[in-house]
Amino acid sequence: MSRFLSRWLVLTIAAGVMVALLPGMEAVGEPPVLGVAAFSLFLALINASIKPVVHLIALPISILSFGLFALILNWLFMELASWLAMSLFSVGVIIHGFLWAVLGSFIMAVVSGIVDAVIGE
Repeated sequence: MSRFLSRWLVLTIAAGVMVALLPGMEAVGEPPVLGVAAFSLFLALINASIKPVVHLIALPISILSFGLFALILNWLFMELASWLAMSLFSVGVIIHGFLWAVLGSFIMAVVSGIVDAVIGE
């Protein structure tokens, strides 16, 4: 449980940086960090539960497309997390298109790596 909470914290920090840097991402909620936290909660749940299975099943397609299909899967997972947060809590992060999701995934990966290295877990 502690590992999940630390992962959620890391994803919340990364999503906050992503929303701050990208004009195609919009945090909804008062305060906006509440929307970012709800979005990252669902993203952490998706990453822990269905993402590994879906990526494993889609591995042949990802290999044939030179990894481009993995970008589409990441976009779909971000959209799913956004939709779940908005529909269940009425707060979250609105993603304005596929390109912003791809850039957001890249930013979140870099920031998550840095924060994980600093935390040292």
